[in-house]
Amino acid sequence: MIKGHQRDVVNEMEYDERLALFRQTRLNPFDRGEEEDGPQEGKTPPRQEARPELFSGIRTHSSDRTMDLGLAEDHFSRPMGSFVASDIEQLKLAIEECKKLILELPEHSERQKDTVVKLIHLRLKLQELKDPEEDEPNLRILLEHRFSKEKSKSVKQTCDKCSTIIWGLIQTWYTCTGCYYRCHSKCMNLITKPCVRSKVSHQSEYELSICPEIGLDRQDYRCAECRTPISLRGVPSEARQCDYTGQYYCSTCHWNDTAIIPARVIHNWEFEPRKVCRSSLRYLALMMSRPVLKLKEINPLLFNFVEELVEIRKLRQDILLMKPYFITCKEAMEARLLLQLQDRQHFVENDDMYSLQDLIDISSGRLSCSLTEIHTTFAKHIKLDCERCQAKGFVCELCKEGDILFPFDSHTSVCHDCSAVFHRDCYYDNSTTCPRCTRMTERKQDEPSDVKNA
Repeated sequence: MIKGHQRDVVNEMEYDERLALFRQTRLNPFDRGEEEDGPQEGKTPPRQEARPELFSGIRTHSSDRTMDLGLAEDHFSRPMGSFVASDIEQLKLAIEECKKLILELPEHSERQKDTVVKLIHLRLKLQELKDPEEDEPNLRILLEHRFSKEKSKSVKQTCDKCSTIIWGLIQTWYTCTGCYYRCHSKCMNLITKPCVRSKVSHQSEYELSICPEIGLDRQDYRCAECRTPISLRGVPSEARQCDYTGQYYCSTCHWNDTAIIPARVIHNWEFEPRKVCRSSLRYLALMMSRPVLKLKEINPLLFNFVEELVEIRKLRQDILLMKPYFITCKEAMEARLLLQLQDRQHFVENDDMYSLQDLIDISSGRLSCSLTEIHTTFAKHIKLDCERCQAKGFVCELCKEGDILFPFDSHTSVCHDCSAVFHRDCYYDNSTTCPRCTRMTERKQDEPSDVKNA
């Protein structure tokens, strides 16, 4: 019994050594042992079927293939013994090579963007490799999904891949931190759809045609995502149309979820939720707060029919006129007044870009109330609370009467050339040019010629 036990220990040690050699050379460890060492007396070579799962997913590559910065390596398999350190060192070297390549490539080129994505993946794989104690890794990267292991056992969720319930007490499950894709651990290797977050990052735009259907025959009677055979009769699987993409999907990829369609909002000012597929639902959710809709170019006539849009546009224009006062005011910077619009940062950058969430809030009336309140707070600081901002006001040079004027007042007009502020009635009744523009022109004519040449 003792000799038999010692023989098993020797076989186990030899197996581990050959497995490690296999990971370094990408050759079959048992064939290599037979070629170099030959059969050893008193030791039975371990059988390959003893641990078949250790060799799953390992691929060989031709020697003339260009270096892919280590992305082809199977970094997700569990390292063995002391070779964890060597694998980590290889990843670190690949990361350094990737950094050098990024600096050498042209700025803002497609190759540089792809290399940056590869660098991020390498770093995430390195982070996972440094955590060898868990049975299941806490972080997994697959098709640009960044899956994080969920620790909640009581919340009941549904797997986005197999459409069955995830039982957290007995099953391991993951959630993508980018697009919130949920799935069982066992379903991860079956995922074929890339992360929607990458599409949002590289191509932030909506489909602006209302339900652009191409027909089920153009899809070869297959699901647009997983290519499962579908038909309108429900045999072998029911065909469900996504109102956003216009394509047809199977019941696994389309759960009859509903969402507000951007094209229907822009063209018809319609906010009724429509049925969409799962990938469109996630994409629309991630795009909800992104200001990518330029209404005056897409549908300028919308302002003629929706009075709330005209009101919001005027408030946004006034806020842009107030912004220079706050940037040069110490008290406003200390009070952080502009941070009241931190959830809609584009409101302090331009007045023509809208997000889908902006349009939804305009329709419900929430945005008008909140933006009017912020506008009142900003105007109060400039006109009443701050002496520095009051000193930057204007006096109407046409009538030279009345209070101090500001460009965002409702009864004023601003000269487009010199930005001087006048009473609106005075400005349009005046048949002459702007007094300030006239002074500036005369001053330039009176300047000495040597000053002009300088």
